[in-house]
Amino acid sequence: MQGKIRGFMHLDNGQESIPALVDYAIKTGDKKYSYYREHTHALASGVDAGEVMAELFMKETGSCKGAGGSMHIFDKSKYFQGGWALVSEQLPYAAGAAKSILLDRKLGVSDDAEYQKQDVAPPVDDDRISIVFVGEGGAQNGRTAELLNSAAKDNLPLLLLVIDNGRAINTYTGDVATNGKVYEQGKHYGVPGLMVDGYDAADVAKGGKAVIDYVRSGKGPAILQVHTYRFNGHSPADPEHERGRKVEKAWARTDQDPIKKFEDKYTANGVFTEDELKAMKKEVLADVKAAVKFADDSPMPPVELAKELEYPDAPDTDYNKKLAPAHADAVNARTISPEQMSTVTAHIDMLREKAKAGDISIGDAINLAIHEEMLRDPSTTIHAEDLQAGSSYDIPKLTQQTYGQIRAADEIIDEGHFIGKALGEGMNGYRPIVELMNTNFGIFGMAELSSAGNTYATTGGQFDMPMTIVGAGGTAPNQALGAEHSQPFHAYVMGIPGLKICTAASPDAAYGITKSMIRDNGPCFLFAPVKMMKEAKGTLDLDVCAPLNKAALLHEASADSVAAGNAVTVLTYLHGVKEAQNVIDEITEEGFDIDLIELRSLKPLDMDTIRTSVERTNKIAILDESTQSGGVGATVSARISEELFDLLDAPVKRLCMDDAPVPYASTMEVAVVKRGSDLVQGVFDLATGQY
Repeated sequence: MQGKIRGFMHLDNGQESIPALVDYAIKTGDKKYSYYREHTHALASGVDAGEVMAELFMKETGSCKGAGGSMHIFDKSKYFQGGWALVSEQLPYAAGAAKSILLDRKLGVSDDAEYQKQDVAPPVDDDRISIVFVGEGGAQNGRTAELLNSAAKDNLPLLLLVIDNGRAINTYTGDVATNGKVYEQGKHYGVPGLMVDGYDAADVAKGGKAVIDYVRSGKGPAILQVHTYRFNGHSPADPEHERGRKVEKAWARTDQDPIKKFEDKYTANGVFTEDELKAMKKEVLADVKAAVKFADDSPMPPVELAKELEYPDAPDTDYNKKLAPAHADAVNARTISPEQMSTVTAHIDMLREKAKAGDISIGDAINLAIHEEMLRDPSTTIHAEDLQAGSSYDIPKLTQQTYGQIRAADEIIDEGHFIGKALGEGMNGYRPIVELMNTNFGIFGMAELSSAGNTYATTGGQFDMPMTIVGAGGTAPNQALGAEHSQPFHAYVMGIPGLKICTAASPDAAYGITKSMIRDNGPCFLFAPVKMMKEAKGTLDLDVCAPLNKAALLHEASADSVAAGNAVTVLTYLHGVKEAQNVIDEITEEGFDIDLIELRSLKPLDMDTIRTSVERTNKIAILDESTQSGGVGATVSARISEELFDLLDAPVKRLCMDDAPVPYASTMEVAVVKRGSDLVQGVFDLATGQY
């Protein structure tokens, strides 16, 4: 009420028996994934109270430097990994964290202080688990079924702790769901569950410890449902509706306060005295006052920190200079059999010969890059649907056969789930690759993609977020895939902060960008052209990483055309590259010419290359594979107008998709999707002043 804590805040009063269990039975090395009501879980996990309070006060000394706030408490040293704001989004992340424990054991590696993998095997008695908290309302989310399926399939050391306070936000859960017994939800998957009464902290400790010991013993995942009561509404800003009734409040204080019950029970039986209880309360109050004072006295974070937290690796990073782990050969030797190594080496040699001969496809180029990087760094993993079969374009071909199911995972058909699992692996020292087959399927994973982009910043730079997402997408003329497969997903994700987004219309670009993305410490997304995956062939600059922040000049307008004012800068990407290259002769035959620039980096955008070209041509056309509203071209043209306006002799000409859904029939599709013929007309219009 003093205005020192801003934004949303979700309190946990009445549910204290749950953090008591955490303090009692959960270890520092266990991976802990909470939700937005996580303050007590953080404290019980050993996160410093002053740092928690300072984070609430948005101070630089907070657990996340003031970048996370109430809903995003993280502490790397305590393996406290959130604090997540979207209901149930944390579930697949915790599965990925649990998978990282199994990966450590399989590969014989362990974390240093920064979660970098060292060639030191976990102890023989390693019994770490991953624990994830969710409300019983959130447990109705479909991510719960996906979590249980995944955890059971891989026998993950995972505890799903369901906090059952009877309400989904402020609504009685029974009004919106029929499954009140969430602990029974795992029966279909062979996952056992137990329900305990959160009113009695001792019962929670006993029952919870039994369930946790079950998971620690290696028997697989389990569910613990704690039936409890939350005194407060969802957050102080929310109306409590029926919760505000005085009768209910009075009953709760009398009959549902686990602290009062604990104190009454154990003073009555002589475990501790009233004087000891008073002394403990005095000690606790002193800790609280000290935490508040620490937060009050701490400085606000500097304004520069916001931009510093955009990417873990600077956009101009030279990925060729990143060193491979020194233990790579040792890990490979103990995890890849001689037969497997012989097979994959022959496969790599075959692809490299095709590359030298100029006969390698985009899909094969990405596959080659993935194999080289998985051998270079054993912390690299891969997730995909239909992975064993090589998916649609051979991108993950031979990965599971070489590295096993633990590193190369065939996934259920839900991109959000396995993007989320990859996020959990990435937070725990691994470098996951996600192959989407068709990038539009990533629509299922928008929440997870958003959090991947935000994680480095939200955690105050504590957690890198290495993740490479790759797939075929875009919209070619005469694609005949229908509206859903033809959506410009590259434009959809442009607005997600923290993502590096690239495109590749040639094998060489796809190869070099893939290698760099796998080495990058942040989330990266590579779009390749769906209709050119096997068609486009070329050579590769073998063993070379490409920049993630540069466009490529593919064709330079002649000096004569520039001097005559007949040159136009053309920006394009994906299928637009082929469309533009196919009409260059037609353009030059008409007496015009173009600087053809492939936008290999959509974000960050290479304005330097664009500027250099526009300084020559003073005219620009964008052949854009996204819609007029909210498209890539809209963003690019806005930047050009803002930064290069004085260089322009004509308005930026956008040749973009219409806002209508892309039809299946080519007779209608021609009205929506732009192509080479549109570019010819656009160049003519700009060069002759008809704009």
